[in-house]
Amino acid sequence: MTLQLIDISVSDKQAHPRLNGRVTGHVRALLAETVGTTDQTHELTVPVWADVAAGASDADIDMAMMLKAADIIARLKANLETPEAL
Repeated sequence: MTLQLIDISVSDKQAHPRLNGRVTGHVRALLAETVGTTDQTHELTVPVWADVAAGASDADIDMAMMLKAADIIARLKANLETPEAL
């Protein structure tokens, strides 16, 4: 089994209602999986948050959120590839 992240984008984001400098939202991740000779794609929505500096650009905020989601997906992938997890 192979699992690859092939696309990632921010679906939505908003300032946290109580914590200054924190942004919450959702990141859409598209994964490609190969099991034997069968290919399949999976679309995931990952809820994330990021602490950002005052005055951070939208691009910087999006990047922070996508990096957080990519880290979550990497941990999920590592757990799925570990024989003990199955």
